[in-house]
Amino acid sequence: MVRPASSEGVTILYMKEQKATDKKVLSVLVEQIPDELKVRPQWVNWKLEKRGEDLTKVPYTPGTKRKASSTDLITWGSFEEAVESLDRYDGLGFVFSSGDSYTGIDLDNCIEQENGQIKQWALEIIRYFDSYTELSATATGVHIIVKGEVPNRRKGEIEVYSSKRFFTMTGHVLGAGGD
Repeated sequence: MVRPASSEGVTILYMKEQKATDKKVLSVLVEQIPDELKVRPQWVNWKLEKRGEDLTKVPYTPGTKRKASSTDLITWGSFEEAVESLDRYDGLGFVFSSGDSYTGIDLDNCIEQENGQIKQWALEIIRYFDSYTELSATATGVHIIVKGEVPNRRKGEIEVYSSKRFFTMTGHVLGAGGD
């Protein structure tokens, strides 16, 4: 996996003016997403939709108005198809499947909204994996993509998935310099 560019010390959220609210998401920086993911036909678009009192990210098949499924590869498309459909949706998503070697690590609520700094517990995880790392769509968390397979699991603010899930992809790459 392509490593993020390193920076000195703690990486600061550089898009403070785009700090997410319950309805705001980061724009997608298409060119920053790793090429090795772009070539895989595991892409969806997504929309923020209200479910009860909460907003959730619902996947859609690129180029259509049909909902996608993270367990049905027929509903996924190419990166190019997903990018072409971006104007009708809130973002891009990459689907993890048993047919690839990728695992996503989702660190929720690890960005200090007051100052944009990554919380220490999350910074340690980012440095440990030293892999592609980007801001989540709401800029409140971080996604790390690594090679390897593990059982899907969630513990507290950390989720790990290697199949049957999708990650929103922003291309807002973070670099965390090691000591």
